[in-house]
Amino acid sequence: MSLHGGNIYAFAKQLHCLPSDIIDFSSNIHFEQAVNWRDLSNLNLIPYADPHYADLKQAIKRRYALTENVELEIFNGASAAIFSLLRFLKPNDLVFYAPLYGEYAKVAKELNTTIHTINRFDNLSAPVPENSTVIFVNPSTPDGKCYEMSELFQHWKAANCTVIVDESFLDFCDAPSMSEFIADYEKLFIVKSLCKFYGCAGVRIGFVVGEIEPISKLRFFEPAWKLSSFDMAYMQEALKNIAFIERTQNETTRLRAMLKQVLIDSNLFEKIYDCSANFVLGHLQTIDGENLQTELARFRILVRNCESFDDLDNQDVRFAVKSKTHIEQLAHALETIYG
Repeated sequence: MSLHGGNIYAFAKQLHCLPSDIIDFSSNIHFEQAVNWRDLSNLNLIPYADPHYADLKQAIKRRYALTENVELEIFNGASAAIFSLLRFLKPNDLVFYAPLYGEYAKVAKELNTTIHTINRFDNLSAPVPENSTVIFVNPSTPDGKCYEMSELFQHWKAANCTVIVDESFLDFCDAPSMSEFIADYEKLFIVKSLCKFYGCAGVRIGFVVGEIEPISKLRFFEPAWKLSSFDMAYMQEALKNIAFIERTQNETTRLRAMLKQVLIDSNLFEKIYDCSANFVLGHLQTIDGENLQTELARFRILVRNCESFDDLDNQDVRFAVKSKTHIEQLAHALETIYG
């Protein structure tokens, strides 16, 4: 199984079908889009795009109510933002609250930094090295817990840490962003992906929010024209769709509850984690994720084995929130196989 969700192409090749035939529960991208393609019909792709991304930055600042004393830099996806920010910071000690994305460990190895891993399930309040760089994902992945951050933040500030909070899934729940604390702590950075909430994994846009001076220094090392004119125009249209926000949050809550009940009813899981994002993590009782995937392949259903995450194993499986129809198809498959 893939170490990253969403590889419907390899899965379809294995099953001798089209990628469009796959029901993809492995990818935590929202299954609806926020943009009507007709709104982009007059887009002019001949001139160079604005290398400063002024209109897109303003759209992001309006959408997330960012204050005047913070700045942002845009990247070709959140993974690119993560890589560039850590290369810029060059931390000597890096603290991971695991489990979390594999991208962080990948760039940490490249930087030859010392990695400290804290299991946030069992030891959230563990001490951190003085002057270290802390990485925390909220809501977390792959379990989707939304943490109350104020006490943790004070814990990190007391150790004079640089703090990176990845809020790529925060839009799916009604919780405040840590960006409001940037004005009082210049060593705080927020990383965000836009493609997950707005249902456009093919439009690679992420950004970093921070205090004006460090973001200006980070920008100095970045190339011009990281994004295409199409990507920027698409995302500006998506960000204008305010009705999409409340609808998606309500829809995610309803469908996540439906998905969780399907997993409970299957009697396959020893534990199903509480979640505030657009996916559900479960720990299987007797079979492992590979066995489950093999059986579900008969129904062209792809799920995410979470064995590659620190502190999880091959019995941990994640299911993304999908449409009512697809959740019903998953329920039918599980009932047919294991009922």
